[in-house]
Amino acid sequence: MAGHVRARGESRRTQSDWMEIERSRGISISSSVMTFERDGITFNLLDTPGHEDFSEDTYRTLTAVDSAIMVIDAAKGIENQTRKLFEVCRLRDIPIITFINKVDREGRDPFELLDEIESTLALDACPATWPVGMGVDFRGCYDLRTNRFLTSGDGPGGSFQQAIDCRGLDDPELDRRVPENILAPVRESAALAMSAYPSFEPEAYLGGHMTPVFFGSALKDYVVGELLHTVGDVAPPPRPQPAEPRKVEPDEDKVSGFVFKVQANMDPKHRDRVAFFRLCSGRFHRGMKLHQSRTGKLLAIQNPIFFFAHERESAEEALPGDIIGIPNHGTLRVGDALTEGEAIRFTGIPNFAPEILRRVRLEDPLRVKQLRRALEDLAEEGVTQVFRPLVGANWIVGVVGQLQLDVLVSRLATEYKTPVGFDPAPCEMVRWVAGDDPAVVKRFTDRHRASLAEDRDAVPVFLARTQWEMNRIVEDWPDLRFLTTRERA
Repeated sequence: MAGHVRARGESRRTQSDWMEIERSRGISISSSVMTFERDGITFNLLDTPGHEDFSEDTYRTLTAVDSAIMVIDAAKGIENQTRKLFEVCRLRDIPIITFINKVDREGRDPFELLDEIESTLALDACPATWPVGMGVDFRGCYDLRTNRFLTSGDGPGGSFQQAIDCRGLDDPELDRRVPENILAPVRESAALAMSAYPSFEPEAYLGGHMTPVFFGSALKDYVVGELLHTVGDVAPPPRPQPAEPRKVEPDEDKVSGFVFKVQANMDPKHRDRVAFFRLCSGRFHRGMKLHQSRTGKLLAIQNPIFFFAHERESAEEALPGDIIGIPNHGTLRVGDALTEGEAIRFTGIPNFAPEILRRVRLEDPLRVKQLRRALEDLAEEGVTQVFRPLVGANWIVGVVGQLQLDVLVSRLATEYKTPVGFDPAPCEMVRWVAGDDPAVVKRFTDRHRASLAEDRDAVPVFLARTQWEMNRIVEDWPDLRFLTTRERA
């Protein structure tokens, strides 16, 4: 119920998709957090957008996680966005558990899906559960590790209700519950899977070389419990975090952590602004005063919260690995580090050069101030990037995909009451300008002022009209770097 986008009745609306545009379109467009307990373990579930137009938000969210659950559609297999996110997990050495979803519908052969994981992602697949039929023949799932048959008491098509202990795949209890024409091929394929694929090796999993694979149905609650139990058993505890000038270990006494996301207007009635803070070390208590590395200021954290998507509760204390929300009025930004005094900068939280650029056209000229505030808020969230040309008054927004522009228009109209339109931008691409010699940077900015803008941090950005112009600038200014990514904070 928490992660399903559409269902009947208000009581079964999505918990993690809280925006109106998410509900109407049936997709996740913003990362959200759910903290819950199960079997005495605290889980912090970071639900990320699956749509490729929001990959930047997803990338930043992955900087805050210790392990990942890769969800694959049994009919579609590995999609492009899954492949991209897997590469991010590999770069950060994040171990992955795979959940092949929707086996209660018609899908591809299980062996074909396992082979695709191994060949496409270069991971050793280790099947943990096996579908007993698929689509109209679906009767449940068989746990290959514990020899339990997960099924429904309501017959074909029912949701998961009971787990039946078996003595193996040849147990007569299976014959009583599953028709022979479905059970016979399942017995053969499951036995082959156990012999053909390697057994689970914790060290290979933690090293990112092996993934346990669970076949199930999230909608009908098949194998969700087994998946969560495995996460609790084998997924790593909070891990060391890359930072400068040193790596931060989770068992350190001093509190430290970083902001990986900022969300405005989760509660439109209060115009709130919440920073999502990943605690990396120490024991945090409500009311603590923490040092903000970017500004050097001391901040008192008076009202920290835990999330269950859009619902909240006060956080009296938090431990490494926890995600807490810090309400603020623009003080905290993505990439900010908070510590008990040490100046630390957590690394690996970038901005990416956008692929689509548009000029913002304000429909009501009297709302210029509101537009500026709104664009800065949404840029901080990662919905868009904002560039202010050095020559000319119209702001330029940059996004990864067209859907981000639709979200921008929707949120500006509903949350900020500022309708806008878009015109073609006078450029095709943007690159951040960087150089070791400030004099060279200044000479370049003076000479190309008409083709320059500033991002929201006042960092110079070159606006290239064509790829040819970009190539020419790179050749003419060998002492400068024109970057497609820039580290936050």
